[in-house]
Parts: sequence; C-alpha cells; structure tokens
Amino acid sequence: MATRTPSRTGLSPAEVRAKHNERSFANVAPYYKEPLVLDHAEGMYIHDAEGKKYLDFFGGILTVSVGHCHPKVANAIGEQAKRLGHTSTLYLNEGTVNLMERLSDMVPIDKKDGKPPKVFLLNSGTEADETALLTARLHTGNTEIMALRHGYSGRGALAMTLTGHAAWRHWNEGLPGVRHTVQAYCYRCPFGLTYPSCEVKCAKDAEDVIKTTTQGKIAALIAEPIQGVGGVITPPKEYFPILVDIVRRYGGIFVCDEVQTGFGRTGKYWNGIEHWGVRPEIMTFAKGVANGMPMGVTVARADVADSFKGLTICTFGGNPYSVAAANATLDVMEEEDVRSRSERIGARFRQGLEGLMAKHKIIGEVRGMGLMQGMELVKDRATKQPANEQTAALLEATKREGLLIGKGGLYGNVIRMAPPMIVSEREIDDGIEILDRALGEVEKTL
Repeated sequence: MATRTPSRTGLSPAEVRAKHNERSFANVAPYYKEPLVLDHAEGMYIHDAEGKKYLDFFGGILTVSVGHCHPKVANAIGEQAKRLGHTSTLYLNEGTVNLMERLSDMVPIDKKDGKPPKVFLLNSGTEADETALLTARLHTGNTEIMALRHGYSGRGALAMTLTGHAAWRHWNEGLPGVRHTVQAYCYRCPFGLTYPSCEVKCAKDAEDVIKTTTQGKIAALIAEPIQGVGGVITPPKEYFPILVDIVRRYGGIFVCDEVQTGFGRTGKYWNGIEHWGVRPEIMTFAKGVANGMPMGVTVARADVADSFKGLTICTFGGNPYSVAAANATLDVMEEEDVRSRSERIGARFRQGLEGLMAKHKIIGEVRGMGLMQGMELVKDRATKQPANEQTAALLEATKREGLLIGKGGLYGNVIRMAPPMIVSEREIDDGIEILDRALGEVEKTL
C-alpha cells in the first residue's frame, strides 16, 4: 500500500480537539491529555493528522481483529456498496444467511433435536447482551439475572445495571432483577484466600447469592470468559464449570459474553469459553466480528431461540455492509489461522510481559490469554496499592514512543493490550521494547 500523507480538511489538529470539546458530550472522553486526531491506518499501524505513526496494541478496543483497513475487508465493503446497501431484518439476502450459518457452526452450543443454534444479527454488544437476556427470561420463565462483579455489558439501561463497575453504570439503582456474584479476581481475592487452597470459594458463593438475594430461581448468568473493562481478569480452570452448574441447578442458563474474547483472540479456540470446557445456551459477539464495522450477534440453542416469540425488528441488524465485512473478516481469520497464531504469538507476548514484570517492580501481575493480555500496576507489591496515576502516565509515555495501549480495572490501574491478530513477532518485540522504556520512565515517580 502506498504511503499516504495526512489529509487536509482545513482544520488543524488543535481545531479538531477544540470543536470536539465544544460539541461532544463531556463524558465522551478520549484517551490522553492531548487526544490523538487520526488520519489513516493500515495493518498494525495508525497515523495521526500530524504524520506520526503508532503501533496499535489496543485494536480499537479489541475491534480491529485482522488489522486496519485490511484490503479484503475493504474491498468487500466497497463491492457491497455498489450492489445493496440496506435491507433491515424485514428482507433476506444471501450474504446474511451465509454469515448466520458460519457463526452458528463456530460456537460450542449443543444442538437440540439435531437443530443447529440460531442467530440474531444486531448492531452492538449492548444489543446482543440485552437480546440474550430477554431470550433467557422468556425461555426459563424466570426473571432474575446473575452477573459478575467487575463485569461490563454495555450502555443500555439493563446493560449498565448488569455492569459490576460503578464508574460505568450511570443509572442510579439500575433496573430490578439483577444480582452480582463474586468474580474470580485471584490477585485481589475478596475472601482473602489463595488459589488453589481456596477451593474456588468465589464460584461456590453464587449459591448463597441465589439463596439469599433472589426468589431461589434465576433466568440466567451472564459473564465474560475474561473480563476486559474489568481489567483482563482471568478465572482459574475450575471457576466456570462450578459456577454454571450452580446456575443450572437453580433454573438458569448461561449467557456467555464473547464480545471481546471471541474469534480466536484467546488462542487455540474460536471462543474464549472453550478454555473452560463449558457449553453455553446463549452466546453474544460484537467488536472483532466485522473488523470495525458495527455488528452485534446473539447465538442461542435452537429451543432457547424459539422461546422468543412475538414481534421484533432491528432496522440496521445484519445490514449488507457489515455482513460483507464480517464474511470477509472470517475469511481472513481462517486463511491466517488466527486461533493458532494468537496462541503462538500470544505466548511470545506473555513471555515478554513476564520479563518486564521481573524487571519492573511496578507490575503486580500479568494475566490474560493469547493476544488479550493485561498488566496490573501497583505502587507496592506487598500492599498491592493501585498505581492509577502511574497507569495514566504510562499511556502518555507509550504514546510519545509511538505505541497505543488501553487501560481498565476497577481502580484504573490495569494496562489492557490486544493487538490485531495479524501482529508479527517483530512487532510484539517492538511493543515490549517500548513498554520497557516507558515503564522505566514512569517507575521513577514511585
């Protein structure tokens, strides 16, 4: 691809920032003290309006799954634009049916009476999660839902109520019928125990939550295999089998939120939950499925999906542009074998991060799977006091060095990294080198 020069729209980067500040909702807050004004991107790299180049280790919040402006994806969108631009869910087209079939075949959901799982194409992860939980309530006849502390489910009223992270809720007491159980945050165990001698008390505590805070029966558990916004919290192998068994014994089903973990991101499998050997009744996807084009997906076991009766519609659900992008993205994922690639290159990434932890005392823990990794920064490893100021400073330092990363966690002290799954070993090594220099700079402030 030919080298491009920054676009000339008549606005300087400073003017763009000023206009954004004037016209945008105040809580739509970009990263960095001086937000980036982006111009173009390709593959693993983004270029700002002043011509600076950045190695992208956050992938548009785990959305750019096969690289920025991938030619096959871009061409598929362009060709579709010449043929059919909008349908809504009132009409059918071949591309949508092909995509639904592919997605249905990729999930670890059991067939019921030989029928494959069924698919609802939507616009976002929020819609996918809320559709999943409405379906669960209709299927079970129960109303109460269990979610996890530190979890994140999106921006709708129900989604914010499900979110176990105060900064993202914005909804007073939230909607009724939602209970939060303990996440397996081993680094900061709420029971003060240590794995594995704890016998995974965090999972078993869900039974007490059901017995003491619900009517004794629930509709569903919704959970991310690895929590993204929560700070790349990665449960031990026993957690989900124990937790899901409890949920089912009390009448509920498992809604697995794969919005960030899906499509090979965690390595080896298409879906993150497969690492725990659990088969959900419903799964939700978004972000990486269409490499940046808006799409959400709810996939459910056939009999569960068929419980959703009555009228419904999604005006932009399964729109031809996003469907074309998703089919092309899945083609690239299969051609690049992103499952094996994420496992192999993710291991190199993890080794590099653990090397940084051995060198920099500010890193309290490294966790994650495949190409979804996090570092929790602390002021002192003994007290585990969150180093949230240093986390913000690290983002600024890596930006200056030409590396884009993310942050999260309840205390704002977890570095989140999830590069596009086309990342090379050399680019992983380049990112580790930048992190090393930036950590050295920030650590001096402790």
